[in-house]
Amino acid sequence: MATLRRLREVPRHLLVCEKSNFGHDKSRHRHLVETHYYNYRVSFLIPECGILSKELKDLVMEFGPYYFVKDLPLYELITHEFINSFVKKGSCYALTYNTNVDEDNTVALLPNGKLILSLDKDTYEETGLQGRPSQYSGRKTMRFIVSIDLMDLSSNLDSKKYKRVSWAFKEKKPLKFDFLLAWHQTGTEGSMMSYFSGYGIQERQPKIALSTTRDLRCPVLRSGLLEGEPEAACSAHELFDWLGAVFGHTNLNNEPYNFVSTYCCPQPSAVVAQASLGTITGFILPERICVLLEQLCRYFDEPKLAPWVTLSVQGFADSPVSWRESEHGFQKGGEHLYNFVIFNNRDYWLQMAVGANDDCPP
Repeated sequence: MATLRRLREVPRHLLVCEKSNFGHDKSRHRHLVETHYYNYRVSFLIPECGILSKELKDLVMEFGPYYFVKDLPLYELITHEFINSFVKKGSCYALTYNTNVDEDNTVALLPNGKLILSLDKDTYEETGLQGRPSQYSGRKTMRFIVSIDLMDLSSNLDSKKYKRVSWAFKEKKPLKFDFLLAWHQTGTEGSMMSYFSGYGIQERQPKIALSTTRDLRCPVLRSGLLEGEPEAACSAHELFDWLGAVFGHTNLNNEPYNFVSTYCCPQPSAVVAQASLGTITGFILPERICVLLEQLCRYFDEPKLAPWVTLSVQGFADSPVSWRESEHGFQKGGEHLYNFVIFNNRDYWLQMAVGANDDCPP
């Protein structure tokens, strides 16, 4: 019965909302995008827009590539050649694929050169590496987090530390994973395709879906009213729920015979003749999201009918981190995401949401 009660419990979710302006010196928008490393889906909504501009459409269609490598030994990510070729010459991202962060061993390479390992108790003990208990382990610690600074590790290949880590991954406990890889390089030299050619690396492109919705009922928003105002404007929380329904293609008509969803647009609202929706799905780098965000900000450089546009970003549910190096767990949902509402006066709302096994967003 206790297990049944726990399954019926609604898991804790945390939504943090703030407002600012893109022109403010202390605006955090770029930092928060750049430190949310592992992004699975990017969606945008532009009311009163039937056809995307050429600049925006070209940007969306050129979001890739990223790479998939099957059964890659973890040791390959700590070699001197890899660190010198990719980690030190740009922002290198790697994330284990088809692993469950609460059950399996998972690995993430951050663009700052930190290698984060989320290991079950047996694997952790077999590697012999130093780490810390997962903060979501419960009373009995069954999971450990190991952090390895590749920049520091590669500074002295003859050090005891490097030899210990190398021995752990190559001989004591060889680990192999399917990896998603991406590299935002500062130059043109080097190629992941050629470097990992011996492992059957595949280049992949994000999946792009663009559509136009007719007669969409949208919430009325005012940039200065984050919490909304009765009969004047909807709140950030109401918008957040509504966007989830729109991007999920939920029927919002609240018809009496609809047994799937009775949800409808919050009030006050207004019907727009058309709205452009776009979704990009893949292994998406923060650097590319920053460019898209800047392009959406420039959307209002010329007068538009739309008072606002939105940009929503979802993280990988089984990533071992959410923002920066904050530990992330799945529990019942694994969500960590953020949303920008960009107003025509360059004000913005930023909404950040996480699930039960996460720290408060930064």
